[in-house]
Amino acid sequence: MNKSSIGGTKKRTANILAMAILVIVFIAYMFPFLMVVINSLKEKRDIIKSPFSWLFTIKGLSFDNFEKAFTQMDFLNAFKNSLIVTVSATLLVTLFVAMLAYYIVRHNNAVSKITFALMVASMIIPFQAIMIPLVSIYGGALNMLNHRLTLIFMHTGFSMAMSVFMFHGFIKGSIPIALEEAAYIDGCTRSQTFFKIVFPLLKPIISTMIILNSLAFWNDFLLPSLVLSDKKLLTLPLSTYSFYGTYSADYGTIMAGLLLCVIPIVILYVLLQKQIIGGVVAGAVK
Repeated sequence: MNKSSIGGTKKRTANILAMAILVIVFIAYMFPFLMVVINSLKEKRDIIKSPFSWLFTIKGLSFDNFEKAFTQMDFLNAFKNSLIVTVSATLLVTLFVAMLAYYIVRHNNAVSKITFALMVASMIIPFQAIMIPLVSIYGGALNMLNHRLTLIFMHTGFSMAMSVFMFHGFIKGSIPIALEEAAYIDGCTRSQTFFKIVFPLLKPIISTMIILNSLAFWNDFLLPSLVLSDKKLLTLPLSTYSFYGTYSADYGTIMAGLLLCVIPIVILYVLLQKQIIGGVVAGAVK
């Protein structure tokens, strides 16, 4: 009885300690976001005077920051540009990667092995190492900058390697080949088998990669800043840069603009969170 009691006490203590650590990590992780929300409702003088003060310590709240941000960053146009780029690149990546990963898994030949090895190897190359030659070639030699299609093409290409790696693990570990053999017996072609049998079974990993790629495309600042300079083509992250002046910055409007940029992708994550968790776990199975 005593041993059980001691063991139970140790277990409860360990659980309490683990929960306390999780709470501390959660607070540390969410604190910057919470400060953005709070400061977006303050006036500029209050932010400069005390950026870490809570809302009840100041005299009043101001929602003017959101109105100003919405107008100054041309939110609707920037939202349209971000939406076009994100949706187009995400759809292209999902379709091409699913087909490529399926081919690599089901065709165990030299071409598929070399292709997969090159895909994985390319993941270690940082974008900063190739961005100057990239801009020089596409801007100077080909004159293809300042086009949404160029940005979509680049996003699609740069996200292929990681996506292929994730799809490869999911297909190899979760899609039984017996289903495809049964489809062949019933008279399905290879394309019919893929799109009618295999592709619907990829829903968990598709949901995972949609949110991961959408996050990357939606929030990316560096690549669009290199490709786009026309104000009519700016995405949301680029449009928030308009709040920075030469000698000062409107911090309240910046915070409000950041929240306006984040809200759509947060909604997408909430809608797909179950599929994301399932896809990440299944994609890790080799």
